[in-house]
Amino acid sequence: MVTIGLIGSGHIGQALARQAIAHGYDVVLSNSRGPETLAELVAELGPRASAATPAEAGAAGDIVVVTVPFKAYQRVPAEPLAGKVVIDTNNYYFERDGHNEAIDEGRATVSGLLQAHLPDSKVVKAFNNIGSADILGHATPPGTADRRALPVAGDDQEAKKRVTDLIEEFGFDVVDVGPLSEGARYDRDKPAYGPRLNSAELRAALAKG
Repeated sequence: MVTIGLIGSGHIGQALARQAIAHGYDVVLSNSRGPETLAELVAELGPRASAATPAEAGAAGDIVVVTVPFKAYQRVPAEPLAGKVVIDTNNYYFERDGHNEAIDEGRATVSGLLQAHLPDSKVVKAFNNIGSADILGHATPPGTADRRALPVAGDDQEAKKRVTDLIEEFGFDVVDVGPLSEGARYDRDKPAYGPRLNSAELRAALAKG
């Protein structure tokens, strides 16, 4: 049985946990405040869910989702994530996170900085351009006409394939944007950030990004 570890259990993390459980995965949730603060959520999610520290969730996950505010990315434990596929849902909101000079000047990307912090992990940028409610509300079966598509970017092809398979299982088509650096095409305020787009529309929006 594949386990998904979540480092961060906010709106996006909870939506992904619900999707994972609905598709037969076990989930281990964590946050910065301690596993005891997740007891009510775990009870609601049922027997496939448990709570742990971020390091424990990272160690338990076959796939690990990092879904914390960008300003906290350097507190993500690196050692338990070594060798693992890591899904990065983060967005850079300078109003919340403070300014990052490298991103502001175009010398770095959000997911590129996480990859540098996790040098032994395989980071894939996904689920950052969709609202948490839409992770559940926009999901449809394969072959559905006008099915919503989500982008992925990453430097490891096998890791991208695993994340692509997961996204498709969760109810979305997938557009591969290329290497991790190209993930900036669907960052905040870019045309591909936010709206419900099918595959053709998403490709057009990414081209403008």
